[in-house]
Amino acid sequence: MIADMISDYFNNPETEEIWFTATEQDEPVSIGYSAPEKLTVGTFNLYAIGVRSDIQAKGIGSKMMSFIENHLKINNQRILIVDTSGTEDFKLTRRFYEKLRYNKEAVIRDFWKDGDDKVIFWKKLK
Repeated sequence: MIADMISDYFNNPETEEIWFTATEQDEPVSIGYSAPEKLTVGTFNLYAIGVRSDIQAKGIGSKMMSFIENHLKINNQRILIVDTSGTEDFKLTRRFYEKLRYNKEAVIRDFWKDGDDKVIFWKKLK
C-alpha cells in the first residue's frame, strides 16, 4: 500500500503530496503523509502518521503535527482533515487529536467494516 501511496511523490515533480519524517540519531522514527483533498480549495487530508512504537508518547507525534500544520499554513492552505477509527484500539489516537485542538466533525458508522466507524477530525489552519 505504501508503494502506491508514495509513487506520485517520487514520480511527479508537480505533486502537492507531502511526505515527512522525524529522525533520532540520523534514523527515521516516524512518518507522515498528507495530500490535497480532491475538489477543494486549500483543504488537505492527513492520510498517515506513525511513530515507532518503542518511542511513542514522547512528543514526536505532536511535533510531526506541528510541522505539517505550519507547512500548510505557510503555503496558504486552510484546513487539515484527519480520519481515524472509532474502535477502542484507537481511543488514544482520538484523544491525541483532541489535545491538539482538532474538532471531531463527523462519525460515519461502520465505514472501515461493521463495528468500525470512521471518525473525522477538522482543524482550521488560518
